[in-house]
Amino acid sequence: MTVLQSPFGVFCPDKYSFPHPSTADEDGLVAIGGDLNHERLLSAYSQGIFPWFIDNGYVFWYSPDPRAILYPHEFRLSKSLSKSIKKQNFEFCINKNFRAVIEACAASNTRKHESGSWISKEFIKGYTKLHQIGFANSFECYKDGELVGGFYGVRIGRVFFGESMFYRTPNASKATLWFLCANADKLGMDIIDCQQETPHLLSLGAKGILRDEFLGILKEKITNLN
Repeated sequence: MTVLQSPFGVFCPDKYSFPHPSTADEDGLVAIGGDLNHERLLSAYSQGIFPWFIDNGYVFWYSPDPRAILYPHEFRLSKSLSKSIKKQNFEFCINKNFRAVIEACAASNTRKHESGSWISKEFIKGYTKLHQIGFANSFECYKDGELVGGFYGVRIGRVFFGESMFYRTPNASKATLWFLCANADKLGMDIIDCQQETPHLLSLGAKGILRDEFLGILKEKITNLN
């Protein structure tokens, strides 16, 4: 059984069962239904599954193959991004304002099958609960005291499952990802799940691996936490 611990308690999310990711269709769809209860979310992530969107009240759960990941030490800091970080004089914070980050992501992101943002009120409620119990983090970028970029995701064991990014100033979200990667060792993070390969993520050092390999990584980094 997978036992997940946070400063707020111990959870055994295995009671929320999902089909094995290997049963997913060619798009990575594993299951439809359920809700975004925090223990169901933890169960899904610990099994390599994540909710992608809600359609007509149904949650769609995915586990794509290949899976995009980023090892922090492989982050590609370009000369232009390095210059921007220095020039903009960004300030980086962790969990200073999770709600503001997820709402900013909701305001700026869309996914297929959705006419508006896929980050609905149900997503905001579910991930805010995960944040409150210590399993969801926001990484934030400030300029002159104003939140200008960042992202949020789920943290289980030594894995950070990235969910969504936003920026209001050029390079702010990329700079925030650089900040996470630069501090990954101190934060106890070995790998960042980027879910799907995109040109943007690949340019920053992410790469695709087979789903089975990803599931093996999760088993090593998450199972039987103490």
